[in-house]
Amino acid sequence: ASGPLLRGTLVRLAEGENALLLTLHHVISDGWSMGVLVREVTALYAAAVSGGPGRPLGEALPPLPVQYADFSAWQSRRLSGVTLAREIEHWRKKLARVPPFLELPTDRPRPPVQTFGGRSLPLWLEPGLADRLSALALATGTTLFMVLLAGFETLLGVYSGAEDLAVGTPIAGRNRAELEGLIGFFVNSLVLRGDLSGDPPFVDLLGRVREDTLSAYTHQDLPFEKLVEEIKPERSQAHSPIFQVMFALQNVPMGGGSELPGLTMRPLAGSETAAKYDLTLVLTEGGEGGSGIGGSLEYNVDLFDAPTMVRMLDHWRGLLAGAVADSGARLSALPLLGAVERQQLLREWSDAAPVGVGAGGAAPVHELFMAQAARRPDAVALVSGDQALTYGELARRSSRMARRLAELGVGPGMLVGLCAERSPELVLGVLAILAAGGAYLPLDPAHPMERLAYTLADAGAPILLADESLHERLPAGAARVVGLRALAGDEEVAGEVPLPAVRAVPGDPGDLAYVIYTSGSTGRPKGVEVSHANAARLFAVIRQNVPFGPDDVWTLFHSIAFDFSVWELWGALAFGGRLVVVPGETVRSPEAFYELLRRERVTVLSQTPSAFRQLLWAEESALARGEEMVADLRLVVFGGEALDPASLGPWLERHGEERPLLVNTSSAGRCPTSRSTCSTAAAGRCRSACRGRSTSAAPGWRGGISPAPPSPRSGSCPIPSPAGPWARRSGCGSTAPATWRAGAGTATSNTSGGSTAR
Repeated sequence: ASGPLLRGTLVRLAEGENALLLTLHHVISDGWSMGVLVREVTALYAAAVSGGPGRPLGEALPPLPVQYADFSAWQSRRLSGVTLAREIEHWRKKLARVPPFLELPTDRPRPPVQTFGGRSLPLWLEPGLADRLSALALATGTTLFMVLLAGFETLLGVYSGAEDLAVGTPIAGRNRAELEGLIGFFVNSLVLRGDLSGDPPFVDLLGRVREDTLSAYTHQDLPFEKLVEEIKPERSQAHSPIFQVMFALQNVPMGGGSELPGLTMRPLAGSETAAKYDLTLVLTEGGEGGSGIGGSLEYNVDLFDAPTMVRMLDHWRGLLAGAVADSGARLSALPLLGAVERQQLLREWSDAAPVGVGAGGAAPVHELFMAQAARRPDAVALVSGDQALTYGELARRSSRMARRLAELGVGPGMLVGLCAERSPELVLGVLAILAAGGAYLPLDPAHPMERLAYTLADAGAPILLADESLHERLPAGAARVVGLRALAGDEEVAGEVPLPAVRAVPGDPGDLAYVIYTSGSTGRPKGVEVSHANAARLFAVIRQNVPFGPDDVWTLFHSIAFDFSVWELWGALAFGGRLVVVPGETVRSPEAFYELLRRERVTVLSQTPSAFRQLLWAEESALARGEEMVADLRLVVFGGEALDPASLGPWLERHGEERPLLVNTSSAGRCPTSRSTCSTAAAGRCRSACRGRSTSAAPGWRGGISPAPPSPRSGSCPIPSPAGPWARRSGCGSTAPATWRAGAGTATSNTSGGSTAR
């Protein structure tokens, strides 16, 4: 630091109105010191005005029993040898395995190097709530600080999904009476470790906070800088070490307004422009009228937006109000949402129809295909190697096949198994089953026979359409096996008429469209039932932000039993696009698939992140051989597994951020609301994340935490349960904010244990 360490400027604002601006370097002052300074300036001013000539102003101040140098010498003697070793060992044990980073959902990716731009929001807890909080502290043998901290730790747990978290708190460091009148830097930062494990009642959490806080107070003398130096926590340039959130309840005697001879003095509120941490919540007892709790929330503007912080404070108030109303309630039962948010979540987002789906519901997806066939019968619908089928041909053959299925007994509500490799016959089978009124049960021929048998038995499908080459390895007796290629044959049969002419009842949007079996968290596959209306919602929602249509070329890359196939199949055929069937050998060869993308001029690509990484390597090899880069892609959709934005860096360097558009979604076929959808490249956000630390999904990669529905009117929302704010527990013992869905956009689980909607 360079001098002067104390600067003062008197600014004349108007006649009889002045502002005294004082700037003190932090090395010689702290918050407590400001109160001491104000009191001493006030005393000196009063002495100067009322004292006689020649009277030394220094007599207006009492003599100091010690100087700051005395404190420094005492601290050096105390923090040495055995005492220092004991303090270090205490904190080493206390902070063992503490998570190095509290990953709060942010409004934008965290910069790779920590920034300090900040703003603050004022807050106010009304006297009634403040009194009830104080009463709870008295009844539980804790303090107001501990009650407020317990509520804040609960809030941080809800937002981050963490059960173990570190919060910093400043402590005055003046634990001897003779230090209270000194100006100097005494403050220290203590680490408080929040333990939210086991979903405890709030009163039990208070007990944990009390024990943790008192332990920290007992070992408050070790400077935080020394602590970091000794325990060597995991460091990052992107955030502060050990904790990134600060909490404080001020009881510092700051000195308020005062009346002096001929002068009224009052403090001026400053404008904070720096944020040392991600969040700093500072509270002060008393306010206007000396009651209530005031304060401010300081936040890093490169991470958070003001509306997000306003909601966070509202949620904290809700948690505190719930805690004082029932301190025995478990954290998961404490209310979080206000009345307006609850109304929005439970009514507005759940009851209305999705945008793009009329009051009468969406048309069944195969009827969307038939409408395209009527509109553009000569347009190419399906390409498989050298074979190409137009929309008219595909409609005619699938209708004939549907008639044959009807003769086999397939009708409304019947589930029909479908097991085949990607081929034109597979696509015809899907269209025919739906046209006959049934729902298809996709089965992957690569799956073990035991899984195929279980899926057929659990779903109760009486008929199985399968490629003739697979019949010998299919489970016996589970369903009636019908040859797919023979059924899809294009030869005329005497007396056949198109199925629509003999159907008495048109398809209903609420009819079941398909059932896809997932791996299941219990180890046994679980079926997810999806209606025609919900399948249509997927596209009605996504097309609002990412339009696609007749000019697009899609690939059928994934197994029919993988939910991504729903997106690929109907994204093309329901909207007039061209679907390219990818052979199995091409799926297994990234180089061959890359060549197919160029040759067929594919515009919409669906990939898991791991498959896309292999495609990146194939592109690098192709470019090294002097081949052209894919030029027609305009949309790449990721799903099926977590996406690390940093892995997209090489792609963005070659293709830029605007085209193709990269979109991250999850479980498109199983989750018809297509939650967590976000553009990963828009506005350069992906490139920022690639250079820094990527954040996890939900929503997107934490691209904001407002409780806005990712799918219009779907009722899907990555915020806590409407019944309570907590998180669902995952198999690894950690928690994550639950995504709850309601209304027409939900699918049901078809398992022997019963149906659920989530």
